[in-house]
Parts: sequence; C-alpha cells; structure tokens
Amino acid sequence: MAFIHDDFLLSTKTASRLYHNFAKNESILDYHNHLPAKDIAGDRVFKNLFEIWLEGDHYKWRAMRCNGVPEKFITGDASPFEKFSAWARTVPHTLRNPLYHWTHLELKRYFGIDDLLSEKTAIAVWEKANSMLERTDMSARNILRDQKVSALCTTDDPVDDLAHHVKCADDGFEIGVYPTFRPDKALAVHQPEAWNAWCDKLGAASGIEVTSYATLLDALKQRHDFFHSVGGRLSDHGLNHCHANFVSDADAERIFAKARSGAAADAVEQDQFASNIMLHIGRLNAEKGWTMQLHLGPVRNNNSRLSREIGADVGCDSIGDYPQAETLSRFLDRLDTENALPKTVLYNVNPAHNYVFGTMAGNFAYGTTPGKVQFGSAWWFVDQKEGMEWQINALSNLGLLSRFIGMLTDSRSFMSFPRHEYFRRTLCNLLGADIEAGLIPNDDELVGTMVKNICHANAKAYLGLQVA
Repeated sequence: MAFIHDDFLLSTKTASRLYHNFAKNESILDYHNHLPAKDIAGDRVFKNLFEIWLEGDHYKWRAMRCNGVPEKFITGDASPFEKFSAWARTVPHTLRNPLYHWTHLELKRYFGIDDLLSEKTAIAVWEKANSMLERTDMSARNILRDQKVSALCTTDDPVDDLAHHVKCADDGFEIGVYPTFRPDKALAVHQPEAWNAWCDKLGAASGIEVTSYATLLDALKQRHDFFHSVGGRLSDHGLNHCHANFVSDADAERIFAKARSGAAADAVEQDQFASNIMLHIGRLNAEKGWTMQLHLGPVRNNNSRLSREIGADVGCDSIGDYPQAETLSRFLDRLDTENALPKTVLYNVNPAHNYVFGTMAGNFAYGTTPGKVQFGSAWWFVDQKEGMEWQINALSNLGLLSRFIGMLTDSRSFMSFPRHEYFRRTLCNLLGADIEAGLIPNDDELVGTMVKNICHANAKAYLGLQVA
C-alpha cells in the first residue's frame, strides 16, 4: 500500500465515512496566505520543482539547516537541482515531523508520485515533476483550479498598489484573489529609519503627505478604503502580544513627531503608539464589516547573523512566552466599549495559551454574528496533526466547534493547498473516534453538516468575501 492512501490519517471506519462523504470534495477558501499575487496575475509557469516547492518555504529551509545542510544549498547560489537534492537527502530525517507528511501528500496530489522522497528517488521525482510542470495545466491559475480553491487572501502592505489583484479581477479570473491589509510597519516608531521610509511610501501611495499623527491616520484610512475597493475584507497583524496602553491623540502626536525627526521611541512610547494605531485599524474594520486577524506570540528572527546575511522570515523564528491575556482583553474590550469591535480571529503560536485564547473569544459574543470572535486555526509551529487536535479540542471544550471557520495554509508555496486536506482528515479522525466511543451521536446529518461547514461554508458566511 502506498504511504498516502485513501484512508491516510483516518483510523476508524466512521472517520473515513465523514471525510470521504462530507469533507473531501469541499472547495478551499484559503483566507490567509503569503502567496505572491504577481504569480497568479501572470499565471506563472514554474520551471522546476525547486521553484514551486522550495523557493520560499522557510519550513523546509529550517529542517535542512537542522540536518547540517550548508546555506549554499538552502538560500545560496547552488543550482535548483542541487538545492532540491539537498532537500531530498533531508526528507528521510524528517520522520515524525509534519514535513514528512506534507512532502508526500503534496507529491501525491500534484504529481501522482507515490515514491518516498530520498536521495535514491530524487532524480526520478525531479524528472517526473518537471515534465508535468512544463504543461500549461500546471500554471499558477490552473493549480488553483485543480485544487478547488474558491478564493484566497494574500498578505499585503498598505503601500502596495495591488495591481496584480486588480489584474486578476480585470481578467475575469473566476477564483477570487483578494488582498489583506497588514499595517505592522506603521507601529515601528522604535525603528525610525525604516519607519520614516515607510511613512514616505505611505504618503506617496495615499496621496496624503504624512506630516503628523492625524495625517498618518488619514493615509491609513485612504489605503484601507482602497483595499476595500479591490475586494479586501480582512486585516492581519503579526504581533508579539496585543498593545493596550492607550494614550491621547496629543501624546500619540508627540511620539509621532519624535520618530519623524529620526529619534527612536522608547519601549513604552512604542507600545502606546502601537496601541492607538491598532485601535484606529479596529475601528476602520468595524465600519466596513471587515475581519481582524491577530497573530500573536512568536519571537521572530532570533538568529541575528542569518538575519543580517539573508533577511527576515528565513526560518529562524520560534514560539514566544509573552503574557497574552490582560493586554488582549483590554484591547478587545476597548473596541467593544466603543461599539467598534470587528469580527476577530485570534491565532496563538504558543499552545500553552490555547485555553486563554479559547476563553477570551467567548467574552465578546453577541446575538448578531455567530462566532464573532474566533479562536483561529492552529498556527505556524502548531499547524500539524497534534497541534490541530489541541486547538480543536480546546475550541470544542470552551466554545462552539460548529462555528469554526476552519483551516488556511499561511504559506508562500503553491504546493501547500493539501494542508487543507491534512486538516480535514485530522478533524474527521477526531470526530470519528468520538462517534465510535459514543461521545457524540452517530448522525451524519448532524456531524456531517458540521464538517462541511467547517471546511468551507462557515468561512464563506463569516468573511463576507465574494466567493463563487
């Protein structure tokens, strides 16, 4: 039997029935990823397996470093085949790491390859995959069609012109390609050189010269409006922890002026300024019916040498142990007090805080939007089978699993869409075991409908995107 078979990860007959009857054929609404919209707009044809699979995947880069692979064969100047070969040699050493599952699931779903990837099979896998990638039905847009993607949301800076998103729409591309508003750089008054350069770009993009705190807010609003006009309905924020040290506009103006003059804000000032900016974005989201995504908890770019030599987001991040509950509560409560709390998804990278996030979500529920504040899917270091199970169990125990908006890829690779399948199989395996243990009813209408909703319908209804 092939390693990736029909009942992969499904340990009971009930789990298999749930997956094949209710989850397998649901479309994918990938509402958070880091795919380059340029590749979709240009309908990129990938030259080889390295380009589509390894080019931007820091999960694989991290594993290769752990296996002692020199940086030349990861992000350096080695040839595409040399880099792929280094990955193939690494794969057998990833047993019990989710990368082993993902690798073989992706090879199976995209290329029909059942061989286990290793140094021995590397050439055969490379040649077969590359011969298929030469075909026009393996272009970026056709991959989205083949993977049954109904819509996807990229992650975009407010200064981006979104020309590629506009082109996808103008082309009549039937799959929604929408931007997500990520204004993290607006908070960085403690890094004035980079922050000032970004403010200048924001001014140019918005047509509003950023000379004061008030004009900064105006410029952010103008770009938020523009994202909305292109179909954007989500903001996203990657933070160590929520900022909730609110100050007056006058104090925010003072901090703005200090940073605009080139002097770095201290830690307290940065927290204060970030708190006010985040309130502003929350209010804008609420006005337009958007969803705010809060990705909280990582320690980024730990390896300063690699960060200097290669850059950010190259696989040198880890789970943080920041206190989360009090500042998250104050931030959400401040918006709620103003009647300006948007739909919000809380993502936690530290599973030790699962119950904190699960209980926090329930504090701001109303008789309006089901699941208004969501405990979001297992993220980053916990978006694997065990981490997904932890998140699903915490959400089930503390909230309403039936209202969960499901999985996303959070990926830079066009080969990552089988992560939705991985999640769906994990979900059905949990529910199937519960049914066979007598913990929930053996009722396909009840449980099967919930599975279908979690896979697609809940996200479609919650996010308000234009989805086919």
